[in-house]
Amino acid sequence: MQNSQYEQQYKKKVIDFFDSRTSYDNDYTIHRALPLLDLVQLQKGQKVLDMATGTGIIAIAVAQIVGSEGKVTGVDFSSGMLVQAQHKIEELGLQNIELIEADAEYIDFNDESFDVILCSIAIVYFKDILAALRKWYRFLKPGGVVGFSCCSEESCGAPLIIEICDKHNILLTNINEPTGTPDKCHHLLAEAGFQNIEVKTQQLGFYRNLEQAREWNGGWFHPRENPLLQVSSEQMAELKAEYRQKIEVEATEQGAWYENLTFFVTGRKV
Repeated sequence: MQNSQYEQQYKKKVIDFFDSRTSYDNDYTIHRALPLLDLVQLQKGQKVLDMATGTGIIAIAVAQIVGSEGKVTGVDFSSGMLVQAQHKIEELGLQNIELIEADAEYIDFNDESFDVILCSIAIVYFKDILAALRKWYRFLKPGGVVGFSCCSEESCGAPLIIEICDKHNILLTNINEPTGTPDKCHHLLAEAGFQNIEVKTQQLGFYRNLEQAREWNGGWFHPRENPLLQVSSEQMAELKAEYRQKIEVEATEQGAWYENLTFFVTGRKV
């Protein structure tokens, strides 16, 4: 499959996935987003860019901090997410948030437009993370701060799916791999030109009930490749059965553990 054709298919799959999440906000999605704000030390009057803003969890919290003299720009390519964000903004009567429906990876802004750029969890969906960080560096004013969050390579059930597929000679690449360790996060920011880099780690894992945990829909996200798209329905049924069996074996009385070691990463344009 040609690269551009696969990228279009991948982007559509991501958009469809997020468009379908009509009740996205919950304790988990909120609590994994807001720790970023503890690290960037926002000030009244700042201009903030929230990349892949989703339902505006970060953007709305930021807007309330920067106040009427500040401004928040939220970018996302999921119209379904933005509808939810707009509804919350209108309910709260906030006037300092602009939402833009666009691909955060390709949107452009003038140099030195923002004091802070944030991206909660979504940076791994970008095809070229380093290129995105370099653009964000350009968008930031001198002294500006970038903050993003991401998951470890061991998170989100990926290792088990990779292990099962590997037994069938299906080689999957983990979407969390480029930012999957604190060192990798640090290296990417340094290569993009940022200094004063910090990586905070927080375990956001939890136990799922067995019925939920053992149902894998066969989905896989990766911006460059997805060998599972070529798998027959019979083989996919076999992979799902092995996954279900493995989950059942590993489950405890508390349920099946869902690993989610999260990194909150910041850097400064000096």
